[in-house]
Amino acid sequence: MSDCLFCKIVAKQIPAEIVYETGRTLAFRDINPQAPTHALVIPKEHHADAAALAAADDGLADEVLKSAHEVAVLDGVAEGGYRVVFNTGPGAGQTVFHVHAHILGGRDLSWPPG
Repeated sequence: MSDCLFCKIVAKQIPAEIVYETGRTLAFRDINPQAPTHALVIPKEHHADAAALAAADDGLADEVLKSAHEVAVLDGVAEGGYRVVFNTGPGAGQTVFHVHAHILGGRDLSWPPG
């Protein structure tokens, strides 16, 4: 999508601190980190939200989760624990409508979240 911020990051039209990449996923640092590790993992293919990603039913959701775990491993937070968050829809706080998983770790994460 031509006006999608994350599609522009995938196309390298907008810079991002990329931390991991596969043929179908891209992970980069969040510009407003909420934890020492705070990265976003996106599919390179545009899907608006987690429901649309799940409906794609082509293994892409699995690849996004595997990439999320790899980011946690690379950042050294996999063993101590990390959180994966998908915000779906404006009521859940989604502001960029290209599905993305937040990977948070490196500090104690309370429950329930804000």
